[in-house]
Amino acid sequence: MTLAARLHAALPQTQCTRCGYPDCASYADAMAQGEAQINQCPPGGTEGVARLAAITGRETLPLNPTNGIEGPRLVAVIDEQWCIGCTLCLKICPTDAIMGSNKLMHTVLEKYCTGCELCVPVCPVDCIALENITGDRTGWDAWSQAEADQALERYESRKSRLAREEGEHAQRLEAKAKAKLADLPAHTHDDAQDAARKRTIIEAALARAREKRGG
Repeated sequence: MTLAARLHAALPQTQCTRCGYPDCASYADAMAQGEAQINQCPPGGTEGVARLAAITGRETLPLNPTNGIEGPRLVAVIDEQWCIGCTLCLKICPTDAIMGSNKLMHTVLEKYCTGCELCVPVCPVDCIALENITGDRTGWDAWSQAEADQALERYESRKSRLAREEGEHAQRLEAKAKAKLADLPAHTHDDAQDAARKRTIIEAALARAREKRGG
């Protein structure tokens, strides 16, 4: 197992981005390459820093307050009376722990919520609160390896879903562009210059769609 993989396995997988990286895997890669310190993960807390120090052979450091402080496990709770169904929290949740759809009430599936806090600032009506569910227990004392494994599984599943949806969207765009290109003569009124302009626009859209779906 690579150093990056070992470091990644030691992280709590909340995918909160407080370390300064887009996800836990990116932070692990940065540590392995010597580009990030081992004290940038607030959810892991002091115990998390010690685990990373043991893996890297570096000296233990205090948690960097710039990244946040160690605390109890928090769970997002949506005030359903105020929720407007904007879907912004659904789009930002790294573990698909929020259910709902456009203009319909959203709700949080507590067992899948990592307490990442990413949903709070995107809510336009401030209807999301964070509740402490572990009392005085903080860091890894408030989080288990089983929960970290589950969070990672859901995060990876979400990434796969988003990639699939993007590919399907690109396929639809490509099919639409191809149909317009094939039907171009019917919409140009024998104007060569207009036809050339439209062909350029459609071919550019077709190229973008192909690039999105990887060829």
